Amino acid sequence: MIERSGPKPSEQFMKALLTLDRLAVEKMLVAAYEESGLEGMSRTLVAPALERIGDDWTEGKVSLSEVYMSSRICEQLVRPLGSRDDQHKKKQPKIAIAALQDYHLLGKKIVQLVLQSAGYELLDYGQGISVDNLVARVIKDRPVDVLLISTLMLPSALKVKPLREKLNQAGVTKIKIAVGGAPFRFDRELWREVGADASGITASDALAIVDGLSQEVTRAA
Repeated sequence: MIERSGPKPSEQFMKALLTLDRLAVEKMLVAAYEESGLEGMSRTLVAPALERIGDDWTEGKVSLSEVYMSSRICEQLVRPLGSRDDQHKKKQPKIAIAALQDYHLLGKKIVQLVLQSAGYELLDYGQGISVDNLVARVIKDRPVDVLLISTLMLPSALKVKPLREKLNQAGVTKIKIAVGGAPFRFDRELWREVGADASGITASDALAIVDGLSQEVTRAA
């Protein structure tokens, strides 16, 4: 008997998103949630599908409107599932995300959706925020345990270093900073040079990083 391998669940999920098939998207999300919980759902469906859509947009295979509608549908249907898992929320640290100086949304949005689908709640500091304003927001919302920073251009990536220095000067020394974006993909050691605690290439990396940093924060508490 010959076994035929069909499309991966994430490929089916991606197709449902791009064709705006909300019913199929919801069914797949619920099935994955019931089988493996929020984190399993995020790893098997949401992260690989959104990463692929992002890559296809970069390569000109899908339009920006398709990316936008896919992310909106995913966001709307993931939120009710995330609200079910109160136990996960009680254990998590305070997490914030921002696009430092740059005005780009896709990478940050994908990471945000993947983390939310895994049950994490995030403070969204938006895009184009300056170092000083970001420091002010972190101080206002303290204690922020994990700060996720997305950058598009090298000058913005290099601003992570003065950001860390200003946070230290303000007494915010325990915060964990994780970075991502094109400059950190091109130079895999750049995150160390700017004083970050971790760097990710994909949204799946971001999930693993947040899981790890969250455990560090919990142990240190």
